[in-house]
Amino acid sequence: MSSTATETVSPAKGKPKWLRVKLPTGKKYTQLRSLVDTYNLHTICTSGSCPNMGECWGEGTATFMILGNICTRSCGFCGVKTGRPEELDWAEPEKVARSIKIMGIKHAVVTSVDRDDLKDMGSILWAETVKAIRRMNPETTLETLIPDFQGVERHLDRILEVSPEVISHNMETVRRLTREVRIQAKYDRSLGVLKYLKAKGARRTKSGIMLGLGETQEEVLQTLHDLRSAEVDIVTIGQYLQPSKKHLPVKRFVTPEEFDTYRKAGLEMGFRHVESGALVRSSYKAHKHID
Repeated sequence: MSSTATETVSPAKGKPKWLRVKLPTGKKYTQLRSLVDTYNLHTICTSGSCPNMGECWGEGTATFMILGNICTRSCGFCGVKTGRPEELDWAEPEKVARSIKIMGIKHAVVTSVDRDDLKDMGSILWAETVKAIRRMNPETTLETLIPDFQGVERHLDRILEVSPEVISHNMETVRRLTREVRIQAKYDRSLGVLKYLKAKGARRTKSGIMLGLGETQEEVLQTLHDLRSAEVDIVTIGQYLQPSKKHLPVKRFVTPEEFDTYRKAGLEMGFRHVESGALVRSSYKAHKHID
């Protein structure tokens, strides 16, 4: 890969053409959009203004967030509110399961804020949510995009016990930038979580990273090597976009050619599946990752 590839697209020139998003269309998208509005259903797809919403909904995939909408961590890249979370809603598992049923979702991705304020860090409600989805939607496949639970094994075991098709935990960035990007997280702890999940029988493990925060090509490749060493099956690589002026700035826009190079490198390393592109997000084409 050319060393100049990281220097050619500056944020000062505005977003490049490959980051322009088409408005979502299609019969399936229109149906789901109507259901979400009618029943006031909550998905990360809508609240996060995901650029792939139309494509994912058209394929019967959606992402739901549990444990409230206030996080106990203050990551420099994330648009979720930080502060003191409200009390848990123990009716939430049934609400999420019902939303999936109403929307007719074939593959659901469930994620959450970090809840370091709780003794179990939210892992019990996590497990109850998966159980509720299984009861109400026996044909729906699942991916759980979990926090690190501070690496506590008994909390991770609760996720393993309900056996989702895919268990995902995002590294988000390279080792050198972790302290800046994920203030309360640790690079090696996240790697340890992924390694533990696989060693204890997770069907598929998955992780994701963002580019454009100041990482080097060598650091990206090293992160991919680290993930393969932890026997991660699936990896997603996408472009970081600044949620607001208060968040970390975009240092560069990664070119499609560079993303393709990382995709090829990941496949050569042995990942089962690699999604690598400017608009790729954690749950992009998630339904394909269970195959």
